[in-house]
Amino acid sequence: MDSNVVADTDRTMEIRPKTQLSGKVTKIKLAGAVVDVGLGKPAVLHISQIVAPDNAPIKRVEDVLQEGQQIDVWVKKVVRKDDEERVELTMIRPLDLEWREIKVGNVVKGKVVRLEKFGAFVEIGAERPGLIHISEMAHGYVKQPSDVVKEGDEVEVQVIDVNRRKKQIKLSMKALQPEPEPEVKEKTKFTSQPRPEGAPKREKKTTRKPRNKGDEDNTALLESINEPADENEPTYMEIAIREAMEKAKDRKKKAEERKSKAVSQEQEDLLSRTLENKVQTN
Repeated sequence: MDSNVVADTDRTMEIRPKTQLSGKVTKIKLAGAVVDVGLGKPAVLHISQIVAPDNAPIKRVEDVLQEGQQIDVWVKKVVRKDDEERVELTMIRPLDLEWREIKVGNVVKGKVVRLEKFGAFVEIGAERPGLIHISEMAHGYVKQPSDVVKEGDEVEVQVIDVNRRKKQIKLSMKALQPEPEPEVKEKTKFTSQPRPEGAPKREKKTTRKPRNKGDEDNTALLESINEPADENEPTYMEIAIREAMEKAKDRKKKAEERKSKAVSQEQEDLLSRTLENKVQTN
């Protein structure tokens, strides 16, 4: 009996899905068959779960099974209703890993079934084989997958990605390997050799950084800015005051000229009127 079958205190059998059993067909029905698997409870096999020897489609149960026939089956599920319990069987070997059971980080064992240039496919008991990409085979450089694994090799891998919609499983061998320690490069130490006796001393050359033309221009500009101002040179304020004074003088001079012209004109008018009066009197 499979290890998944456990005896309880009432000496009846409590089973789990995927448990493999061997039983005898006790009754044939239109929708399937009743199988005695030694559990003391009904176990039914639906026609959709019956497999023909040549995997041909099944039209009638009698074409594949006969009463009294011994067959190998697996527990598909256990249905409990009220106080009754019914076991549903299948002749289709269940997957070791259902999609819902495959999780990132799971560590599983499998068999290499195909090699490609880009990696290796490993059968892990799921609906589809998983892929170990060549970059996930080792921490170092791998030229081709056959340098690491061969078809038929048993390998331990870790699930790193699952895409149920695309039915893709990505595996890694590298994830289970210890990371190599970084290489420490030794620095070459140069030691000075003693100078032979009588050998002339080597003069140390002083390197002088050439100065660009732009640097000379900037230096001259800075020097001109930093030069002290000539004490005799008038400031902007003094120049402005002088210009204002000159303009005031010009305005005053023009006003005096206009006034002088007005006085002269008045004197001429007075003289002209006096002469006219004298002429009239004579």
